[in-house]
Amino acid sequence: MLEKDIKKVLVSHEEIVKRCEEMGKQITQDYQENPPLLVGLLRGSVPFLAELIQHIDLDAQYDFMDVTSYEGTESIGDIRILKDLDSSIQDRDILLVEDIVDTGKTLKTVCKTLLNKGAKSVKIATLLDKPSRRVNEMKADYIGFTVENEFVVGYGMDFNQRYRLLPYIGVLKDECYQVVE
Repeated sequence: MLEKDIKKVLVSHEEIVKRCEEMGKQITQDYQENPPLLVGLLRGSVPFLAELIQHIDLDAQYDFMDVTSYEGTESIGDIRILKDLDSSIQDRDILLVEDIVDTGKTLKTVCKTLLNKGAKSVKIATLLDKPSRRVNEMKADYIGFTVENEFVVGYGMDFNQRYRLLPYIGVLKDECYQVVE
């Protein structure tokens, strides 16, 4: 039913799984000595985190934060923490797991917050990277796919809380998010 709103499939489910396997192996290698606390940013990161942790061979833990900076299709720049971590991060390595790095505003604030709370280090794993939209110097340490400046949905990413359950990443048709005033 939602497929009718998709202009094109950008990344298939099979491609996502394959890339998560590769990223999981690299994360396992990089954190062999000291497993990180994986921090998923709700809600978009959930499918990516669920797939990624299946391919990380470490005794790692995960937790969630809920932060928001979007209204509709645009980042408004005002970052609000709706749910903070339940775990202590004092002297811990953190691996932030995000669905997409877009402007970098949200991640810059979250990284700064985690470091201020005593994290030893903060690295970023993202399913999608959209560098053309970056306004803050943010670079993910683990990148699934680099995409152009198109409005993407699926695999956790949404438009007004819709399309998150698509098993792939697609480009939303323009008419689905253009608002008539």
